[in-house]
Amino acid sequence: MHVEFGKYQFKLKREGQQDLIWDIVRQKWIMLYPEEKVRQMWLHYLIYDKKFSPSLIQVEKKLVINGLTKRIDIAIYNQEMHPVIIIECKAPNIPIDESVMEQLIRYNQHYRCERLIVSNGNTHLGFEVKGSNIVQISEL
Repeated sequence: MHVEFGKYQFKLKREGQQDLIWDIVRQKWIMLYPEEKVRQMWLHYLIYDKKFSPSLIQVEKKLVINGLTKRIDIAIYNQEMHPVIIIECKAPNIPIDESVMEQLIRYNQHYRCERLIVSNGNTHLGFEVKGSNIVQISEL
């Protein structure tokens, strides 16, 4: 999937030994782990480049699967507040492999989104769900 992140101006600060980044959707400071950097790149891309409204984006949305609490990294909703895209973010050193894809598909069994994206900041894979078929896409 082709994604061109822009040169975004992130708000960063340091508290003690911890680096923090301002989350533009949750409107709060978040610990800057490698996965969080990828998530913030996506949020900036979605809002500033793709013009999604921040009010239609949820970050780290809680989900319970088989009694276990999970979190969707990014969920994008349509005007009717139905989720249409979920994005799973991984740290840059985490390969996008079969286990990551299975995780995304498990999450989507609950959400039933039409688009799924997984990214580690370097590799981005996008999929469109058509009934029981999942087709790889090249653009968001």
